[in-house]
Amino acid sequence: MAANKTLKVPGATLYYQVRGSGPLLLMIPGGPTDAAIFADLVPHLTDRYTVVAYDPRGNSRSVLDGPAQDVHADVHGDDAHRLLAELGDEPAYVFGSSGGAVIGLNLAARHPGQVRVLVAHEPPCGRVLPDAEAYLAGGEEVYRTYREQGVEAAMKRFEEFVGLSGEEQEPPQAPPSPEMMEGWGRIGGNLDFFLAHVLRPVSGYLPDVAALRQGPAKVVLGVGDASTDRQYAYRSAVALAERLGTPPAVFPGDHGGFVARSAEFAAVLDKVLRAA
Repeated sequence: MAANKTLKVPGATLYYQVRGSGPLLLMIPGGPTDAAIFADLVPHLTDRYTVVAYDPRGNSRSVLDGPAQDVHADVHGDDAHRLLAELGDEPAYVFGSSGGAVIGLNLAARHPGQVRVLVAHEPPCGRVLPDAEAYLAGGEEVYRTYREQGVEAAMKRFEEFVGLSGEEQEPPQAPPSPEMMEGWGRIGGNLDFFLAHVLRPVSGYLPDVAALRQGPAKVVLGVGDASTDRQYAYRSAVALAERLGTPPAVFPGDHGGFVARSAEFAAVLDKVLRAA
């Protein structure tokens, strides 16, 4: 099964893609990206799962009804909840990366009956860290840079803030698909919205550890084997896994390992989902 669809939700219309067959696997992208960030990962999973990937509200093809405003994790979580309700009644597998992992954590805490297993890959939820105040101040500085100096300067400061500045990104093991390339082309158009209305509310989210521990959903934190402890998202994942009392699952590559090493990443993701 393959289809591109839309779903009307309060304040926006969500664009989503359905591929494959089998149990439902919802994939949530992060930051200014959209469903196409998973374009080279999805084909390695569609023989076992019905894979649904979507553009978060305000990004790319998921358009807002009115003027842009801050989008908090609860709103994103409710969007994912409504999308899952549209797709069926059974609990789903969920994979989210970066800001998408934060959305997944919100979904699993507030709508636990819809989630069978959540794999949250390197969520940037630095409020779980001992230096939470410095983390929140860093996000505010990125926002201030955006307001005063614009997108380019803010994104440079953002990379420094999250620990990615100076890091060599692992190149893809295969040429990116046309769909992936189209997605990269759309990201630039999402940066203003991300910096103005998404970065602070989503990265400032504090996961509800008690709800995640007590709920029926199995929650697995993921980290990249090429990520380092100078990166906030990696440190957040390790710290949250410790709070949940479960060791993090190790995935191939760095923060974007599902792009650079998609086939290997898919194999590990399938293994983690089945084991959980």
